[in-house]
Amino acid sequence: MDLNLLIKPVKLLVTGANGQVGTSLARLASQDGFFEIVALDKSALDITDEQQIRDQLSEHLPDYVVNCAAYDHVDEAEQQKELCDAVNAGGVEKLALACGDLSIPMFHLSTDYVFDGHYASGYTEEDDVAPLGVYGHSKWQGEEKLRQVLPRHIILRVSWLFSNKGNNFVLRTLDTARGKKELEAVIDRKGCPTSASDVARVVLAILKQVHNGADAWGTYHYCGAEITNRYDFCKEILIAAGQYESFEVEKMIPISSKDYVTEALRPNTSVLICKKLLETFGIRQKPWRQELVWVMRDIYE
Repeated sequence: MDLNLLIKPVKLLVTGANGQVGTSLARLASQDGFFEIVALDKSALDITDEQQIRDQLSEHLPDYVVNCAAYDHVDEAEQQKELCDAVNAGGVEKLALACGDLSIPMFHLSTDYVFDGHYASGYTEEDDVAPLGVYGHSKWQGEEKLRQVLPRHIILRVSWLFSNKGNNFVLRTLDTARGKKELEAVIDRKGCPTSASDVARVVLAILKQVHNGADAWGTYHYCGAEITNRYDFCKEILIAAGQYESFEVEKMIPISSKDYVTEALRPNTSVLICKKLLETFGIRQKPWRQELVWVMRDIYE
């Protein structure tokens, strides 16, 4: 007899299931017999709607809620603060309160944008936050709301997220590179690119250990292995995409972040130190370069 048939799968309710991490998480979890997945996009569950939250949680009664829902338009957030705060802070609080009422632990994704980027050596979970813009501040407030109302939680901060869909640097670079002979990219902004599928892998690995008794609630960092800058990352993107598509770009131009004006300020150092995650769960960082190759395959094939 297959003992796996006698084990009830762990039910995950994933919000924001049509986003970068939500999509990857739903795919990976559905391939793993350890989990049963309930994947809800915004049309099925708007986390700013308290009644929708309570209805869905009561209907599905998951073992864990994984919140991948977020307002992530960094520049637009400067003009849409109310909406950004409503999702990234208010929505998280509503979700956490409902989870608390049903004794459901919550896994929440956050961001390197809670830091100001002044620590050239990178950031640990114990470093003080200092968000530069509306988006980063809203994500920090969401973290704080979660900590205040739901003790059994995991917050995972990630950086430079990319995948084959959504609003990310890889897809923006490909769009910009089409039809241009010169391409500018910031050279003094460094970080660690992280694929959405890699984040999904980490989320599931943590949840398995927590479900099996690891009493390790709290905040953790994760990012892909190897520090780079936007300029070099841009070059790697074009190289990886070059086997599928021809670009007219003849010259890459490195520029300073001071010369790249955006609506929202961004941290110049987005390096997240992942030592705590390794020591607590034994989870190692995966090289982002290999992840980039796989993402390009998904984009083009």
